[in-house]
Amino acid sequence: MAKMHSRKRGRAGSHRPNAPSLPSWVRYSAKEVEILIAKLAKEGKTSSEIGMVLRDTYGVPNEQLITKKPISVIMKEKALAPEVPEDLLSLLRRSSFLQKHLGVNKHDGSAKRGILLTESKIRRLAKYYKREGVLPESWKYERGQAGMYAE
Repeated sequence: MAKMHSRKRGRAGSHRPNAPSLPSWVRYSAKEVEILIAKLAKEGKTSSEIGMVLRDTYGVPNEQLITKKPISVIMKEKALAPEVPEDLLSLLRRSSFLQKHLGVNKHDGSAKRGILLTESKIRRLAKYYKREGVLPESWKYERGQAGMYAE
């Protein structure tokens, strides 16, 4: 897949192998995995962090094979989903970081371009989430707003 803001081709990455069935060595049931997801979400972890913890700590290679639902859907069912989607939140954090960087390094041209491209992605993604009903129609991105999402 091509990169969004360059004329270069993308990078080929590894793909998860096709696994139509659950491996025999997985010892967790669907209910246990849902309880683990709820526990980790209450600790403040994002859905991708939850997936990595399940994989690395609990030996669950793909929770979707067990529960038949993605982590984000399980979090929504248990009312533990964040109000801002994870991909938009990471872009907001990046924008905040770039703003702080530009405050110190005012003549950094590549950072100026980076913040313009990041804000373009934020607006495009916000428009999609408004259309899908994930974000309220009144949600609007402003440069000062991104700082409140940074950690």
